Amino acid sequence: MSVERRDRIVSRHRSGEECQNISAALKNTVASIWKKFGTTKSLPRAGRLATLSNWGRRALVREVTKNPMVNLTELQSSSVEMGEPSRRTAISAALHQSGLYGRVALGVCQKSPKDFQTMRNKILWSDVTKIDLFGLNAKHHVWRKPGTIPTVKHGGGSIMLWGCSSAVGTGRLVRIEGKMNGAKYRDILDNLLQRRQDLRLG
Repeated sequence: MSVERRDRIVSRHRSGEECQNISAALKNTVASIWKKFGTTKSLPRAGRLATLSNWGRRALVREVTKNPMVNLTELQSSSVEMGEPSRRTAISAALHQSGLYGRVALGVCQKSPKDFQTMRNKILWSDVTKIDLFGLNAKHHVWRKPGTIPTVKHGGGSIMLWGCSSAVGTGRLVRIEGKMNGAKYRDILDNLLQRRQDLRLG
């Protein structure tokens, strides 16, 4: 509503004219206007004033469009260089007003199936496993009388095996004797390098 129109409403109200007559003449609800403004001046807007000018916001939008991987810290440095130092939240809000939102980069997800196949062919998968020599490595329920000591009739224990595989094929299994230490781990890595060459992975 214009300042002139508010002047007329407030002036009539102060002169003692009834709100109904003012409302009919000016086609406005006088009571609500008087309660809301109480003055004929334009009231200041609520909230913090914008620290970025339209020019500064457009400059940041251009920078983000040119380099989508830029982060808020770098944009904050750019705002300082432009002479319009702003908080990260203000920069983020300005970009949101321009329809730009931060999202996790898709990266590898956007690669073609051919790229995935090429990458998979270069991977050598390696792992160590324990194999029980008696039964399965899981809990078993047995029927026995109280006080009976469980026994294994045919040996027992387990062995540790290391193996590797790739898209080309599998490497040889290597048995790990005793406890793992630095020397044995280096032997496994040497063996891993040899298997990589055997499987033509470079």
